[in-house]
Amino acid sequence: MNRVIRPGDLKPHESQDRLVGTVERVTFHNAETGFCVLKVHTTARRDLVPVVGHAPAIAAGEWIVASGHWFTDRQHGLQFKAETLALTTPTCIDGIERYLASAQMRGIGAAMAKRIVALFGESTFEVIEAQPERLTDVEGIGPKRARQIVRGWAEQKAVRDIMIFLHAHGVGTARAARIFRTYGHQSVTVMTEDPYRLARDIRGIGFRTADAIALRLGLSREAPERLRAGVTFALQTATDEGHCALPIERLVALAKTLLEVAPELIRMAIALELRGDAVVADTIANETCLFLKGLHRAERAIADRLINRTFGPPPWPAIDAERALDWVELRTGKRLSPSQRAAMATMLASRVCVLTGGPGVGKTSTLDSLLRILVAKGVRVLLAAPTGRAAKRMSEQTGLEAKTLHRLLEVDPSRGGFSRNADNPLSCDLLVVDECSMIDVPLLNALLKAVPEQSALLLVGDVDQLPPVGPGQVLADVIASERIPVARLTEVFRQAASSQIVVNAHRINRGLLPELATPENTSDFYVIEVDDPEFGLTRLVEVVARRIPARFGLDPIRDVQVLTPMLRGTLGSRNLNHALQAVLNPSPSEQVERFGWRFAPGDRVMETQNDYVRDVFNGDLGHVARIDADAEAIIVAFDGREVTYPYAELDTLVPAFATTIHKSQGSEYPAVVIPVVTQHYTMLARNLLYTAVTRGRKLVVLIGQRRAIRMAVHGGLRRSRWTKLREWLDVLP
Repeated sequence: MNRVIRPGDLKPHESQDRLVGTVERVTFHNAETGFCVLKVHTTARRDLVPVVGHAPAIAAGEWIVASGHWFTDRQHGLQFKAETLALTTPTCIDGIERYLASAQMRGIGAAMAKRIVALFGESTFEVIEAQPERLTDVEGIGPKRARQIVRGWAEQKAVRDIMIFLHAHGVGTARAARIFRTYGHQSVTVMTEDPYRLARDIRGIGFRTADAIALRLGLSREAPERLRAGVTFALQTATDEGHCALPIERLVALAKTLLEVAPELIRMAIALELRGDAVVADTIANETCLFLKGLHRAERAIADRLINRTFGPPPWPAIDAERALDWVELRTGKRLSPSQRAAMATMLASRVCVLTGGPGVGKTSTLDSLLRILVAKGVRVLLAAPTGRAAKRMSEQTGLEAKTLHRLLEVDPSRGGFSRNADNPLSCDLLVVDECSMIDVPLLNALLKAVPEQSALLLVGDVDQLPPVGPGQVLADVIASERIPVARLTEVFRQAASSQIVVNAHRINRGLLPELATPENTSDFYVIEVDDPEFGLTRLVEVVARRIPARFGLDPIRDVQVLTPMLRGTLGSRNLNHALQAVLNPSPSEQVERFGWRFAPGDRVMETQNDYVRDVFNGDLGHVARIDADAEAIIVAFDGREVTYPYAELDTLVPAFATTIHKSQGSEYPAVVIPVVTQHYTMLARNLLYTAVTRGRKLVVLIGQRRAIRMAVHGGLRRSRWTKLREWLDVLP
């Protein structure tokens, strides 16, 4: 008898509800993610039960056994959310007929399904599997269609066998669907031979999940393959924190925490791993370190290409710098400062160069003057930046088209790489890249492959800002090596010096506290002191939602961005987004709740992964334009371009009324509000606060504790990263 177990029926040791029944209708199924919405008939209820879960393939008529829990959806009422969804083929004639007529069985429509069941009845599936030649007894089925039916049945049976195996080893259906989508019919083979591949190949499955599966499969805690996988994962974790390598003993300590085995075993695993293709040992500052081989090779390649580019003149005829500068001053009507003129002379004479400086020193006008001179000489120029907002700002400032680096290099979603490379280089005489402090080692390596050897390269950025989210600190390493020409701007222009944002950004960068302005004074920089983070949350929401719009006429959703040091905590981005959303978009006409967030038209949102298929990248900001309930999708506008996200694929999208300072790199906003409290102490650093302050164009408001601001300003820079690029730049001939 089919029976639904309700929470009240559970015994104390049971942690999930169970539901069994027949699929009456597949309301929605996404073949890519496996997400599905089903209407299920059970004998315990008269009405059909809505069930949401994941399955690689599913059809009406199938028998399901689901484990999960009941919940009430605001729009759709009571539903069952299945953590595991086990499927079996139907046994009754009606169910068999509906299953055959579903999209799962190729070559069979409703009429054909009826004829097959009329002939074979409840033995239909036995005939297909054991006596397939009998299918030709059915009117309309010849040998070709019979083979097609048998092939479809075999594929569906393989899917079921794989799902049963995954469920038996503790894998929920959502993850099982991802595994099957990645490996197909090789899923069981992959899991049994190397379960740690799951962590390497599939987003959302980390080492701990793969490790739990491996242990359930019978692998011992001290098995060499487990230890080697743990070492590689520990090293990958270090790269996620920005390192390109780790000293051996630091790696041993990190892996010991992860694997919970003796350090001697980990050192043995490192020795074994060094014999393979994944890692390599080298020294940084005379200390032996372990690198992921790809990063080690990339840093060396960057150094080689940059040094090679320093030899020889730029790809344009020699330019008389003094005459050119006088000409451009006459054309623009702007007087260049001494450091700007020196920077221009350096850039005009170099095939590779760095332009750096803080806010208000004229990087934009210097770059504009350089491009005017070179374009007038017929130089073919390409402009790029890491983010869409930075590229858009670059276009507005220069009047020339600028692209994101991903679009410039032409992402190839099918292969996961870039179409532009050494074999298919960019077509330009000069490539200018802005916001280079954001560029990590893999991206710069890919970029340098695509720049023709004879072309010039100009890297523009503020080296005092945060390093990239990814591994490396390429701009800082390149400048520190002193092997690449650097044009450094230092003089703050008089107009910029009247801005307290600019003044305080430079003070923070020098390790000085910002000059404080009271809310009664007219300024573009304010500090509002609070003693308690809870009160700080209330004050921040009030400032964003009411005080800034009332005093400065700025739209709280479109113009004001909250930037916070951390993800978690009272004043972390998660909690701030919930609080701000409730006030700024309180009663939307429609909304969708997925993955712990509410999405509604008008919400500001951010993509948190590189999505090559949708052409949207980590850190891109947009807003929810509308919800398409029929298609079960939301439509997000990114700089005027609409992108569709099915409900099941909203896991990479987050509200962005507030975001972390790291995610704000490369962006500017009319106004920024920055909470700074001692709860953030693990993240408080000078370059973090400096980066946040320089994101504001018209207004910056710090809300927090004076002690926390002092901790950030006096805390110096964040700890340095383990990279070898500077050393290679120093030693290469």
